[in-house]
Amino acid sequence: MHEEIIKKIEPELEKIIDFVQKKLNSIRTGHASPALVEDIKADCFGEMLPIKQLGAISLLSPRQIIIQPWDRSYIESIERALVKESLGLSPIVEGTNIIINLPPMSEELRKEMIKTIAQVEDNAKRTIRKFRDEAWSEIQEKTRQGEIREDDKFRAKDKLQELVDKYNKKVDELIGRKEKELEG
Repeated sequence: MHEEIIKKIEPELEKIIDFVQKKLNSIRTGHASPALVEDIKADCFGEMLPIKQLGAISLLSPRQIIIQPWDRSYIESIERALVKESLGLSPIVEGTNIIINLPPMSEELRKEMIKTIAQVEDNAKRTIRKFRDEAWSEIQEKTRQGEIREDDKFRAKDKLQELVDKYNKKVDELIGRKEKELEG
C-alpha cells in the first residue's frame, strides 16, 4: 500500500526535473544555444507555435544563432516573438534567415541570471517538498485507517525521504551545471 503511494509521486517528480531542465536551457549564458530560442512561441496565422516548429535552429558561431524558417511568411512572426521575449537578443533578418548575435554577458545580466537560476531551484525544491508532504499525509491517513501497519509507516517515511533526496540531488546537479556554464 505505501509503495503505491510513493510510486504515484515519482512521475510527478520526473516532470519537475524535465521542467527544471527546460527552464535552465532557456536561461542565457555566455554561449549561444538553440535551446535559448526553440520554445519561444510565435504567432503564426493566429496560432502560437514554438520557433522549433517553424524552422531549423543552429549555431553559426559560439555567439550566433541562425534560424532558417521553413516558410518566408514566418520571418516577421519569429522576429516579433524574439523581440517580445527580450532576452537581450537583437534578431537581424538577412534574406530568408534570422541571425541572433549574443552580446557578451555583462556583470549585471550575469547576476540577474544567477537570481533566476536560484528561483528555479527554489520552486523545484518547494514542489518536491509539496509532493513529499502529500504522500506522507496519505500514508499517515492510511495508517490511521488501519490499511498500513505502524512499522510499515516508518519504512515508508524512509523510502519517501530517499526518493526526495534523489530528486533534490538531480535538481542540484542541473543547477550546478548551469551555474558553471554561467561562470565559464
